[in-house]
Amino acid sequence: MRSLLLCIGIAGTATAAPPVQPAPSPPPAPAAQPTKPLQFGILPTGGPAESRDDWQALLDDLAKALNRPVESVSVSTYEGMHKAIAAGRVDVAFLSGKLALDSVLNNDMQVAVRLTRLDGSPGYRSVLIARRGGPIRDLATLLGAPGRWRYARSEPLSVSGYLVPEAQLFARRDLSSDLYFKSVTINNHQNNALAVANGEVDVASNNDADLERFAVRFPRQHAQLRVLWQSDLIPHAVLVVSRSLPAETRAAVRQFLIDYGRGADAARERRNLLRIHELSGFEAADNRALLPFEEIEYILELQQAHSARWIDENAKRARLDRLRAEHDRIERQLTR
Repeated sequence: MRSLLLCIGIAGTATAAPPVQPAPSPPPAPAAQPTKPLQFGILPTGGPAESRDDWQALLDDLAKALNRPVESVSVSTYEGMHKAIAAGRVDVAFLSGKLALDSVLNNDMQVAVRLTRLDGSPGYRSVLIARRGGPIRDLATLLGAPGRWRYARSEPLSVSGYLVPEAQLFARRDLSSDLYFKSVTINNHQNNALAVANGEVDVASNNDADLERFAVRFPRQHAQLRVLWQSDLIPHAVLVVSRSLPAETRAAVRQFLIDYGRGADAARERRNLLRIHELSGFEAADNRALLPFEEIEYILELQQAHSARWIDENAKRARLDRLRAEHDRIERQLTR
């Protein structure tokens, strides 16, 4: 009997269920990471604050469309924007043709859209302006007195404020604006126009589109200006996007811009566009839109090479061959 009970005890011990352990608690879910703001670069045409204010309503609408914060990157100079793009601090940007060209060739950007203006013009023109009633009556007066006049221009990255007048006016006459004038100051279009109107300089580069905006903001000063020279037509500026953005984000930004001012809320959106260079909207574009700007730069470099002093003809020819090869390479890159 004792043996039987012992066996039952052993069997009972062997089949007894272990005590139930509580299930471990799942690890806490990680906190949702805030969406990184999209950085939108705005090229300064007046002051940085004014340029940012002009674009702000559109940027607010872009943020809603993307469900993502959009922050403006507003700088005081073209060079400042160039450095911001090179440092990877800009995702989308409104740029002049030269700066857009550099960004596409060197900083992995691509053209998304081109600006369209309310008047339907296919482009704009660079101009030289002087003070109405001042000593410079016409272009002949300007070009007939080297070393006499004070000149205000834009930075070398500006198409209408530097590249075009340099290529189409000065270099064609074997002149360099940096050497021809008594003094040269560098500022944005708005400040240069004010400097002419106030008699601080004698002549300045500008463009007809920005002078229209200047007339609205500074009508009294605008009335004191006269146009001495205007260039051939320059294609409108573009917006570029960084290739580092996901493809779907790039596509969404592009489509938003193309549709802006054309949808259910078109009337309000068109009012926002009017604040930005009298825009009517944006049209689809790609890197081929930059070919005219590459041509402008190439022509200027050719003119400067032809007018330079060379130790012999072979050195000059080698320089011209290098310029041509580089021009061909850039054209292939923009059209592929």
